[in-house]
Amino acid sequence: MSFAVILLRPDLTIAELNPAAEEMLGQGASRLLGLPLQSAVIFGEDAVRRRVESSEVSLTARRIAVTIGSSTLTVNMTMSPLPAANGWKVLTLSESGSKHGGSSDVVDHADTLVLQRGPSILAHEIKNPLAAIRGAGQLLARKLSSGDQTLTDLISEEVARIARLIDRMQALGSSQREPVARFNMHLPIRSALTAVRSADISGSAIIEEFDPSLPDVYASRDALQQVIVNLMTNALHACAEAREPRVTVRTRFASGLSYQSLECGNSVSLPLEIIVADNGPGVPAGIVDQMFEPFVTTKPGGQGLGLPLVRKLLNDMGARIAYARDERAGVTIFRINLAVAS
Repeated sequence: MSFAVILLRPDLTIAELNPAAEEMLGQGASRLLGLPLQSAVIFGEDAVRRRVESSEVSLTARRIAVTIGSSTLTVNMTMSPLPAANGWKVLTLSESGSKHGGSSDVVDHADTLVLQRGPSILAHEIKNPLAAIRGAGQLLARKLSSGDQTLTDLISEEVARIARLIDRMQALGSSQREPVARFNMHLPIRSALTAVRSADISGSAIIEEFDPSLPDVYASRDALQQVIVNLMTNALHACAEAREPRVTVRTRFASGLSYQSLECGNSVSLPLEIIVADNGPGVPAGIVDQMFEPFVTTKPGGQGLGLPLVRKLLNDMGARIAYARDERAGVTIFRINLAVAS
């Protein structure tokens, strides 16, 4: 990581830190471990210092002054409590790249209560018409032949899935995670492809390259389906202007990737891989580093919420996503890695 990460005990002493933190603080871990945070980082603003010492909710501070040794830096800071470890916090620091003197921006739970009410109100207003759509689909199904009822079944299934998605979005700020289970990951992938194909009028080729021998995945089925729908929709939009627009969905076993789980304290392997690739122009270089952040988009009329939601859903199930661009082949790649169900 290019930014400093510091793990803090409930008494705000330093329990662990990464190499970037050692470099920023100018001391090695052997000298910093066990020291009070305030002995290594002095916050220039009383409001920030008080919130660091007392806050039990997430805190974000941008363009604030800190004193480290004999130097004063302007940094961006986040502090997040660990739900599974009462009182423990993770602090991140990164240089803001701007000279101090501008106004700092501090955001905590109290400042975002109004924003948190917005999704709940919006969800309520969306669910009412969804129920009407589902009811209309069920009435329509009674007048259709059995061959045409596949489409009304799709309407009902998609409405139900959207309703579940809205429920998840209402809980995005919660520490609770979507339940996970074992299943064949090709099932939600095929459901996602069916939904995407029914809505796509571009005529783009969608190529399936599945490995049927893969073991069951350990994840959330609804969330994984939503992830594939989002990535496929983005890919079809991205390659729409290509001479021969093409999107490939591939599954395979790819050993080697793992992550350190804070919950179980062990390294978790993520060998099951889903690749969504398209022959579009790729993500503009200027936003590659921010593409998974909210409201970052270059799509006309886009709101920049699709990829942040994808990352959130995957992180909640212990999965990971990465972006790559193969300029030689002219291919944009999003790679998802998931755990095997044991």
